[in-house]
Amino acid sequence: MKNNEIAIEIKNMSKNFIIYADKANTLKERIIRFNKNNKEIRMVLENINLKIKRGETVALIGVNGSGKSTLLKLITKIIYPSKGTIKVNGKVSSLLELGAGFHPDFSGRENIYFNASIFGLTKSEIDKRIDSIINFSELGEYIDSPIRTYSSGMYMRLAFSVAINVDADVILIDEILAVGDQRFQEKCMNKMLELKKQGKTMVFVSHSAAAVEFLCDRAIWLNNGKIEMDGNTKDVLEKYTKICG
Repeated sequence: MKNNEIAIEIKNMSKNFIIYADKANTLKERIIRFNKNNKEIRMVLENINLKIKRGETVALIGVNGSGKSTLLKLITKIIYPSKGTIKVNGKVSSLLELGAGFHPDFSGRENIYFNASIFGLTKSEIDKRIDSIINFSELGEYIDSPIRTYSSGMYMRLAFSVAINVDADVILIDEILAVGDQRFQEKCMNKMLELKKQGKTMVFVSHSAAAVEFLCDRAIWLNNGKIEMDGNTKDVLEKYTKICG
């Protein structure tokens, strides 16, 4: 595979978190805990090696706690590997946590400008796209209300609408699409299919086998922080379903 064909390359990557025990609040507790090991190193992802080609749509599947969301955060550079490397070629747009990057006291319209600027758009570029973002979100008159008044479904509509309108090369989407009504979820999936046809690279975390089959040609099954299987979506889902139900 040529370098210019690769969108995401991960080499020998591991990620661990240090979990500290509760801090001592009294002198007595400090004396009792003195010289005791009060931290735990928790390995979340271990020795991950993978390449994702430009234009591929890849699903990350696995039970809760298997490392899927952590891997997306690493690719987005919200957090960094404990060892190894992650290289992403192109502009990244991510939809990982509901309301991330939004300010609750500002309106939906104002938050479009804040959020899109985080993705690298200038004010003039956002001006040209804002009508498309608002129309896709279907928020109507609520677009000028403070987003602290929004439901979780309205948050998702706004966040997704911004994320797909920043002309990113690589789009990362977590389980957030499980939020909201069925009709809008289907609209989002159809939009992602359109982006796939445009040659965008997408990495998609989902527990929905139907959504994964609809959208993805390749699936990566994470199990206890390691790649259990990587291949054709149908084959990976069949094996995953057989073992994990």
